[in-house]
Amino acid sequence: MQKIFLQFLFFIVSIAGSLAQSRPNIIFILADDLGYMDLGCYGNPYNETPHLDALAKGGIRFTQAYAASTVCSPSRAAIMTGKHPARLKLTNFINGRREDSLSPVRAADWKPYLPTAEITLAERLKTLGYQTGMIGKWHLGVGDSLAPWRQGFDYARMIGRNGLDYYNYSIATPDPKDAFTDKGTYYLTDRLTDYATEFIGKQSSEKPFFLYLTYSTPHVYLVPRPDKLGKYFRKYEQYEGKYNPNYAAMIESMDDGIGKIIALLKAQNQLENTLIVFASDNGGVGLPELGPIPTHSEPLRKWKGHIYEGGIRVPTIWFWQGKIQSQQICNEPFSNVDYVPTFMEILGQSATISPDSRSVASLLAQPQKPLENRPIFWHYPHFSNQLGRPAGAVRLGDWKLVENYETNAIELYNLKEDLSESRDLSKQNPQKAKELFQLLTQWQKEVGANMPIRKK
Repeated sequence: MQKIFLQFLFFIVSIAGSLAQSRPNIIFILADDLGYMDLGCYGNPYNETPHLDALAKGGIRFTQAYAASTVCSPSRAAIMTGKHPARLKLTNFINGRREDSLSPVRAADWKPYLPTAEITLAERLKTLGYQTGMIGKWHLGVGDSLAPWRQGFDYARMIGRNGLDYYNYSIATPDPKDAFTDKGTYYLTDRLTDYATEFIGKQSSEKPFFLYLTYSTPHVYLVPRPDKLGKYFRKYEQYEGKYNPNYAAMIESMDDGIGKIIALLKAQNQLENTLIVFASDNGGVGLPELGPIPTHSEPLRKWKGHIYEGGIRVPTIWFWQGKIQSQQICNEPFSNVDYVPTFMEILGQSATISPDSRSVASLLAQPQKPLENRPIFWHYPHFSNQLGRPAGAVRLGDWKLVENYETNAIELYNLKEDLSESRDLSKQNPQKAKELFQLLTQWQKEVGANMPIRKK
């Protein structure tokens, strides 16, 4: 025990010492709709992701990292603010308006943007002297007044028109003369990587930088680079059609881009002073939406748009050469609302951001040490494009309770024993179900959760 404490103390002292000299660069890379089982380091035998696998080998791979929502905009708002989407009232993806005429409820009212009054991670880092850049999919509001350059980012290259078309899109910028429109020549994923290397290359070595790189990959449409497809088609039959060649090729392009960024950091002698975080905004798509089924997350249940594990558990990697010990696996649950307080603590700042989040910086030094047990909540009072229904959930320890907002029925699962959420234990464990249901309903009241509206 004393040895563990001394190791942790040494980590905190070494972090504080390094910050006194130079605050670390932070690169947060976010994939779009990447499923939990889609990377080689998470056990996928088909998709080729050598650069992400190397980051995982050189740092920490998380097995129970969660998105705060099962769809993109709320999840991204949580990353930016450290607040739960339910508290922000931003509970659906921008432009999400699906309803079900046969349901006894209609979707909850919600706020389809992140207000500029909210303090973003970029704004917090700017006050600490950071150069800030945002590249890729923003999806937190439409129009100049809600764009990333109004939310703390000095450099911004935001996907604009036709964000789902990888060869027919536009890039919006604070200065219209820097905008870019593609008409079938420049693959979007590669373009975003080029913007990232441009941003990194322009930064002053006297000030740290924060780069929020949000690839649209592998969100549908499934549009890969043709030169990436051959090898995936050649090995397609080996896996009895279980994997999607187009999807795999798209992921490889993203992985190539991450490799270029790492190579640039090495060339500029910045890798050891750069904390890299990689995650997905929500689970992968497991049904034929805008084309063939992209992926699966077995043994996790369901996919994007559902509050079961396949929709909210996401691949997550932390890498910081010389600061994070290599080849670590962390099984501690945490939510992406926790990133803001975590970064703040690493930088020696107050980690008190909101009642919804807490710092998990201690996991950088001791990924095997359990965190203090606390509930994690989800709230999705909408009908998703992926057939998800209005629902809420809470996890506490190994137990997870799901509430169906249409019927008020509850389900109870023990994730340690039943990762696939196939055995509802609410009848066998009524006391545990009652405890978690009370936690969920109390939390809904505390944050003023926007609930579905009963039809008359």
